[in-house]
Amino acid sequence: MTDRVNVPEDRTRERRTITDGVFEREVYLSREETAAFLRTLADRIEADTTITIAGSEWEIPFEYREPIEVEIEFTKRRDRELEIELEFEEPDGQSDLSVR
Repeated sequence: MTDRVNVPEDRTRERRTITDGVFEREVYLSREETAAFLRTLADRIEADTTITIAGSEWEIPFEYREPIEVEIEFTKRRDRELEIELEFEEPDGQSDLSVR
């Protein structure tokens, strides 16, 4: 099984691999595309601690540690908006296990 989770607009081409710096992309999906993307992401989260999120021209391979932060935000100013954010952090390489 691959660790790749493709954003639905994905087309197989040469991709730029993002491993540092700042990268942000907004993608607008239908309900069906969003559900399929989230199912694939959920399968990857359940299977392993590595994922690769990819678009048509970019990919971000990432190894993360638990816990995963889930942030829920609701606002109603002019329009009602519900935001659900997942935050993955890379492993810190430390453990509470030691030999003394």
